[in-house]
Amino acid sequence: MAPWIPRMHLFEIDDQPWFPDFLRALVQDALTHVWKTRMPLQVLAPAHHAADVLIRQFGDTLSEYTIIDFCAGGGGPTPFIERNINGHLRSRGAAPVRFVLTDLHPNIHSWDKIARKNPLITYEREGVDASAAPEHLVHRDDGKKTLRLFNLAFHHFDDPLATAILRDTVETSQGFVIFELQDRSLASAMSNLILGIGVILAAPLYAWKWRSLATLIFCWLIPILPFVIVFDGYISSLRTRTPEEVEALLRSCGADTSEWEMSSGDERHLWPCGYLSWIVCKPVSRT
Repeated sequence: MAPWIPRMHLFEIDDQPWFPDFLRALVQDALTHVWKTRMPLQVLAPAHHAADVLIRQFGDTLSEYTIIDFCAGGGGPTPFIERNINGHLRSRGAAPVRFVLTDLHPNIHSWDKIARKNPLITYEREGVDASAAPEHLVHRDDGKKTLRLFNLAFHHFDDPLATAILRDTVETSQGFVIFELQDRSLASAMSNLILGIGVILAAPLYAWKWRSLATLIFCWLIPILPFVIVFDGYISSLRTRTPEEVEALLRSCGADTSEWEMSSGDERHLWPCGYLSWIVCKPVSRT
């Protein structure tokens, strides 16, 4: 179905250099919990759906890849995805998949905690430009293929940058996956409003869990956190591309994409209006 409004690349508050780092960290933490927390009206958390998509699309061939999370923020759903995928692979006697967290602005504090709990997750300490990924990152010493992962991230790139990222991906990697929790639809607008209300209601729980008085202050006393999440959520929806729009950028990126094929879909994670949108693109297997 065609989106109900044209794509607009407007600004998000969380992207701005003047937005305080400690508030940005709170926003990233909140979005991480959106990925992995199963609310009362959810059968599965979004991260669980994301892992299921990867398992369905790649099967046991996931063992052939190293999955690199570009624009990882605070870590997002990657630890949850790693546990689900590798649990599935171990049950089938297949080798596990390693994950690498990267970002233009690395969140070392959060990533270090994740890596200590998850031996199959590592991270890059230096900033990584997804349009010019460093050689050591995409050409693995262990002979593994590279699969690029964009969790709630690809909509942040304007068309020239997105095109450059796709060109670099085709030239140096063996596939990419895009997950988004929003699109340009009325259902997405409703879901975003529910998210804002949920952030306000859950503030005392997470303030206690994280030992963070700032979470409570900036959710209830000065409600910057829910405002930014809802505002940026609507802007993210306007920025999010359809699969057809992503494919148009891919085919015009300047690299040879004749052997690459794309599939896409939606998984409902929150009744009645919350959907995980996904795009998987990789070279066609020739036998």
